[in-house]
Amino acid sequence: MALGKRAPSGPGRDKIRWGVRKRSTAVAVVVVAVALLLGGIVLLVLLQASLARSSDAAAQQKALDVIAEMEDMDIEDARAYILDTSHAGQFVQVLDTGGYVLASSDPEVANSPLSAQRPSPGQTMTQDVSSLPSIGDTDDYHIVTVGARTGTLSYTVVVAQAAQIQADTLSTVAWFMLGATPLLLGTVAASVWLLVGRSLRQVERIRGQVARINAERLDGRVDVPPTNDEIHALALTMNTMLDRLQASDTEQRRFVSDASHELRSPLATLRAGIEIAAADPTGAMWLQMKDVLSEETARMSFLVEDLLTLAKANDGGLRVERKDVDLDDVLDQEIRRLRSTSRNQISAELVPARISGDARRLAQVLRNVLDNADRHALSRIAVNLRTAGDRVIITVDNDGDPIPEADRERIFERFVRLDDSRSREGGGSGLGLAIAAGIVAAHHGSIRSTDGPAGHCRFEIVLPLPEPVEPAEVTPRESRRHGVQGSGRR
Repeated sequence: MALGKRAPSGPGRDKIRWGVRKRSTAVAVVVVAVALLLGGIVLLVLLQASLARSSDAAAQQKALDVIAEMEDMDIEDARAYILDTSHAGQFVQVLDTGGYVLASSDPEVANSPLSAQRPSPGQTMTQDVSSLPSIGDTDDYHIVTVGARTGTLSYTVVVAQAAQIQADTLSTVAWFMLGATPLLLGTVAASVWLLVGRSLRQVERIRGQVARINAERLDGRVDVPPTNDEIHALALTMNTMLDRLQASDTEQRRFVSDASHELRSPLATLRAGIEIAAADPTGAMWLQMKDVLSEETARMSFLVEDLLTLAKANDGGLRVERKDVDLDDVLDQEIRRLRSTSRNQISAELVPARISGDARRLAQVLRNVLDNADRHALSRIAVNLRTAGDRVIITVDNDGDPIPEADRERIFERFVRLDDSRSREGGGSGLGLAIAAGIVAAHHGSIRSTDGPAGHCRFEIVLPLPEPVEPAEVTPRESRRHGVQGSGRR
């Protein structure tokens, strides 16, 4: 059975790739297997150490019990106690100083000592042997010898504990773990396979729904599962992305439609003028039409330039040079320009203000806002520039009707004209305020429409002032180096 799908042929695509489900299951099984292996090894080591300590403690306790019996009673009573408490896998001997067996737990060990160790009274010695040659036993044994004294006589108590019990216990535990490991790994694999598959079914469903959404049906959305987990968040994110795509597509279609509509008029005028002039062999019609054609050409050129500027601003590609700009000087120049062409009365109150930005782009913003005010003013325009904290605020008031609150955000969109009856020649292309908003945003500022003190129309531009730079400390040596003289008299 194939473990995965083979990727399409090509450079670097000849390897068999596993899906998320198979990779997750394989990783889970490998991790659990490694954990079980390491845990089993540690468990067996600890169990062996524990059994060894337990066997040694039991042998020592047995020897001490025999010594206690010998102190209270004679050797015959000790022999009776050893016989009564003997059990399989353990041999007990009582030896005198010459190595003669005085008492034993089994007739097989009644003739020769099990160990050559002879500890002093009160001393304990241990050793591990691979067999007991004296009785022909080839099993491993742990031997504990304890020295004792009763009155004037010295004894040695030998306890030989079989190690086979420990080996059998370890073997039983190891075989149990070995048998249970495949079952546990199979359970883990099945659980991960089902869990990941269940999650991926939701992802596949979302993928299928997104795949069916195309340019003709951008209003489609994916189902959001009520699980409140990562799949739930993924579905919400996909729907949010689809909302943005649909809004972007709608905006793009509207932009193309509006741009085509705006360019249609000057192009039609140019085409008609050229055809009329070409039909007149005398050239007199060309002399009459050249001014009109020149104006339409300039208008179309300005419109294309505005569209390019707006596209750069919307795409984040509007290049803004960062230099110190005397904003009051830039505003003063635009006011002088407007006064030379406007029929309205223009008043200005300006305070010095220096910011960091692009003087040419800022002049474009001020020109667009001032021209907009000039088109809608009845007779007066008031311009004010002031600073407030870390901001500089420019207000442009005109005594025309204020913009309705419902349209104060919309006027900064492309091709928006609140007065649809105005001609394009008199009302502009509807791009000036959108361009102004994009340039102001590139300068980390804001522009909005509001009401003036007298209830007239007002535009407010807010731009940040540069952060003050603390003067660097100048040492006497640096002051002499740069020609800085002291203020004292020589």
